[in-house]
Amino acid sequence: MSSQQFLLPDVGEGLTEAEIVVWKVNVGDTVTLNQPLIDIETAKATVELPSPYAGVVMKLHGNVGDVVEVGKPLIDIEVAGAASEPETVAPATPAPASEPAVRTAVLVGYGVSEDAGTPTRQHRRRGSTAPSPAGVATVAMNVAPTTSSPALAPRSTPPVRLYAKRHGVDISTLSGTGRDGLITRSDVDKALSPGSGVAVQSAPPTSTRFVGHELASWESGPKEERIVVRGVLKSMAEAMVRSAFTAPHAAAWVRFDATRSVELLASLKSRPSLDGVRITPLTLIAMALCDAARHYPGINSSFDDEHGEVIVRRSVNLGIAADTPRGLIVPNIRGADTLNIVSMANALSTLVQKARAGTTTPNEMMHTTLTITNVGPFGIDGAMPILPPGTSVILAVGQIAKAPWVVDDEVVVRQVMEIALSFDHRLIDGALASRALRHVADFLGDPAAALLAG
Repeated sequence: MSSQQFLLPDVGEGLTEAEIVVWKVNVGDTVTLNQPLIDIETAKATVELPSPYAGVVMKLHGNVGDVVEVGKPLIDIEVAGAASEPETVAPATPAPASEPAVRTAVLVGYGVSEDAGTPTRQHRRRGSTAPSPAGVATVAMNVAPTTSSPALAPRSTPPVRLYAKRHGVDISTLSGTGRDGLITRSDVDKALSPGSGVAVQSAPPTSTRFVGHELASWESGPKEERIVVRGVLKSMAEAMVRSAFTAPHAAAWVRFDATRSVELLASLKSRPSLDGVRITPLTLIAMALCDAARHYPGINSSFDDEHGEVIVRRSVNLGIAADTPRGLIVPNIRGADTLNIVSMANALSTLVQKARAGTTTPNEMMHTTLTITNVGPFGIDGAMPILPPGTSVILAVGQIAKAPWVVDDEVVVRQVMEIALSFDHRLIDGALASRALRHVADFLGDPAAALLAG
């Protein structure tokens, strides 16, 4: 028997520490290769670490809530096999470039760099074993199984969804009386009326989660609460301060008629071939921003302070600001500019599901080139966000709402939307930002024509 010590690996890009969220084993437990040992929270994500050994747990280094430095011990495991002294997990050596593309995955934090290409991940059942010297396995971080796209959500506008949420009405139980089955505010009011038969929560839901922390109730909580600044909150705070005091922010915004976008979405949802594909306004907005980058590649760039250079990229890693129980994170869709509308819809659905479930990996939040933040679902018309560090553009998207609009010199009711573009004025001037923003607005003003034009 020999004692093996598993050290905390760097699960991200230069991360120095992680917080222990939950131990999944106890001292004395027998563990198998690839069995989940612990959940840790870094400044970027919650990560599940699997066991690189098969054996018996001898010691746990640290308690839940402790912050452990990278390279420090996490757990000691006694494994079968002859060894004269305790050993630690050593970094795996990357496979030579001449080897086939399909390679054995390596322990999270000790793998090959992104520059070496994307490895093919092989999913295995939890607890499964495979032949390996001295009971040691080279394994990948647990990846959530791929799930099918969720069923289409009940059709309604963001203000109506917010109104229903505030009044405790489950909108999925309603039948819409509006055009093409649209759920209206009057449908919500009807559900609130006595004898409607619709289950309504006894009190309007309120949000007590703040910067990833569950606050005590207003009535019974302490007069003052203090929240330790670490993890996602620490990362967000440092990133926003660094961005605000490094890049000279500027912004432009525009209101436009989005009626044709609303009509296109309604027609797509009625197509049997798209059953199960959740195409939303955000899908069209993502397509529009990627199209703007193709026409105005200068917006898909960043400022390299160290070398005094501007880096212009020809591939879009599209970041989506996501409000999660752990706080604000910005995972991205790699190569978003190459996706068609169905692929984009599926990619967005997967991104949102993983963000809400807390399974977004640190790698999925790195190397963003363009970002979208959507405040529309909260019933907000617009915003001027701070740039994520390392990027030069972020698009803020407001709600789509009915408003008076002038068409052919007559005032009519149309679906109106506002978008704003924050940009780094060191490398993007007002003319480029305005042209790119106008391109996005024109795309959404007639998305069918824009998509056909390629």
